[in-house]
Amino acid sequence: MKAPPDRPKPKFFDLAVPFFLPMWRRVVTAVVPILWSTVELAGGEAFWALIFFALGVTAIWKFYTADWAAVAAQAEEDARGGG
Repeated sequence: MKAPPDRPKPKFFDLAVPFFLPMWRRVVTAVVPILWSTVELAGGEAFWALIFFALGVTAIWKFYTADWAAVAAQAEEDARGGG
């Protein structure tokens, strides 16, 4: 699926999308990798624990720095067929 020409192409790890407007989805997306990192660490897999922990922390940072008002406005505009 191609992005419309008037809209920038989404980035690889862009989490500022309408799917994540409900707070519970953001919390689950950030907490699950961090919890899984503790499972990996308990199993003696420090490498995978670090990977999953970094993924969770990156998700937290992306969610914290996203402009959710702009995402909601864009989603509403798209729903009305404005763009």
